Amino acid sequence: MAMKKFINNSENLVPELLEGYALAYPGHIKLTPSRLVVRARQKAQGKVGVITLGGSGHEPALSGFVGEGMLDISVPGEIFAAPGPPKCLEAIKLAERGAGVLFIVLNHSGDVLSANTTMDMAKKQKLNVKTVLTYEEVADTPRDKKPSERRGLVGCIPVYKIVGAAAEAGMSLDQCVAIAERAAQNMATQGVAMTSATHPSTGQAMFTLPDDEMEIGMGQHGEAGRGRMKIQTADRTAELMLNQLLDDLKVKAGEQLMVLLNGFGATTLMELFIIFRRVHQLCAEKKIKVVASRVGEFLTVQEMAGFQMNIMRLDDELLKLWNAPCDAPYWTKR
Repeated sequence: MAMKKFINNSENLVPELLEGYALAYPGHIKLTPSRLVVRARQKAQGKVGVITLGGSGHEPALSGFVGEGMLDISVPGEIFAAPGPPKCLEAIKLAERGAGVLFIVLNHSGDVLSANTTMDMAKKQKLNVKTVLTYEEVADTPRDKKPSERRGLVGCIPVYKIVGAAAEAGMSLDQCVAIAERAAQNMATQGVAMTSATHPSTGQAMFTLPDDEMEIGMGQHGEAGRGRMKIQTADRTAELMLNQLLDDLKVKAGEQLMVLLNGFGATTLMELFIIFRRVHQLCAEKKIKVVASRVGEFLTVQEMAGFQMNIMRLDDELLKLWNAPCDAPYWTKR
């Protein structure tokens, strides 16, 4: 089937989507001439800047979370491709408010390569910047393996929320790094896909799945998961995915969890709420406290059907930061 999308010239996808985004949310963000997405109201002097990078095509991620109490700058790349180091270096300099900059990087090869080169350039220029890697996918490697073997998925966004609150509260760069690393180390994510998406630049399907099958553990670019199976009910899917996440984190009765369900783009809120209902029931049965939650679309994959389930173990400090106010186009908390 031919690709069906409301686009113009495929070469202009990123400039046009960013222009439209900036026009839609002028009170929250603005676009620089080099197409960095920055906060419309700059953070006060003496506070840590928080930035990230990533490919476009996953909207609202990642630029939808630029705003007060979250990210200061997002560096968007082309569709599903990391931006170059010069733009990332520019973002570091723009985000500097006298207390250093925290650079949050999802563990994908292109993002990591660009971030590492950026950090080499920043070191030569003696910029005060540190990185934190998010690597929470459970499907591709056990937790006891080195982080470089685990992919970063939607878990980056709860980390933005928590560390953004820490930076807004005036914590130091080292404190923000410690907070971000604690959040990253206490979360786990798993995805499930039922249909593919088409790459908007080429019109090609990213992968294929038979009509009666789904795949748990599939990555957000079609990376292979733990194996395909016949499509399961909502309750059974929730059980399969949640139990693997709880096992990965070794969550015990009495602990506090944040649960986030992220629709890939074609899965309805109806389905996500039915899934969340069963997740909440399972946690209650296991005496695990769901003290924070979000259900919606945060990091999509065009029109792929499926979702990601993300959990994070929350201590009292992380929960306080989660509940702190923020104001970004796709995440507002009063």
